[in-house]
Amino acid sequence: MPLKSPAEPSFISRQVTKARRFYREAGLRPQSGLAVVCGGWEQCTPDYHLKRGDFPYWSFEFVAAGEGGIKLAGTKHRLERGVVFAYGPGVPHEIHTDRENPLRKYFVDFCGKNAEPLLKQAGLAAGVCRRLAKDDEMRLAFDQLIADGLKTSLRSDRLTALRLETLLELIADGAASAESRAWRAFQTYQRCRDVLEARATELTTAEAVAAAGHVTPAHLSRLFMRFCGQPPYQVLMRLRMNQAATRLEESGKLVREIGDEFDMDPYHFSRVFKRVHGLSPENFLKSRGGR
Repeated sequence: MPLKSPAEPSFISRQVTKARRFYREAGLRPQSGLAVVCGGWEQCTPDYHLKRGDFPYWSFEFVAAGEGGIKLAGTKHRLERGVVFAYGPGVPHEIHTDRENPLRKYFVDFCGKNAEPLLKQAGLAAGVCRRLAKDDEMRLAFDQLIADGLKTSLRSDRLTALRLETLLELIADGAASAESRAWRAFQTYQRCRDVLEARATELTTAEAVAAAGHVTPAHLSRLFMRFCGQPPYQVLMRLRMNQAATRLEESGKLVREIGDEFDMDPYHFSRVFKRVHGLSPENFLKSRGGR
């Protein structure tokens, strides 16, 4: 059953089965530099669906587990472990969960003149959704924020503001790490692509390209689908047939001799050549004025 408490602010969702939350009076001091209004962790009900056209505070949420989706400022994003997203005044958002694997997520709402600039510095301006590299550190930092938020100490407001700044630093660092991983992946793809282009005549399979590029065949396939949208074997065959077309046109050799150069029998060579160029090798030569 959804949790319900009369002490909760009206903007807090009741569509949860479990929750750890805190509420402070920071919202009464909007002129402060940075103040936490509320925060917590919640496990969504299977039918969780939240739609807001506006929100009074700056906020970001971090997915600790489960799956779902969000429409954020008109753009749809998939929600899963490690994803963080932000919204605030004037940013409409609509969140839903997967019924079979409900979302478990952390959130923090805050205000103050430094709130929006700090979000932007972390690379998480309102309306942004991104994946982080170090989700374990985020969970720990959120747990510390909740612990401080539940305290009744006079220093709790200051402590929660410091915890919030720590979270924003982790987001900036995690996003940078994710971008670094993406750049390394692209460099690996480019290296494998260079190998493929330089050795297309001798490399006859995607497995051979993977071995030459010092990656697994599965990793090679993921890299090519990610960065060029085609399987590596398809790219290899296109390059081989482009080279074959040049050899046919310039060498004066017979079709079967060119096929031998590419370690392909005449039938297989003609079939692949036609699939790539739309013409058989013989008709290709005729179109070029050759034999």
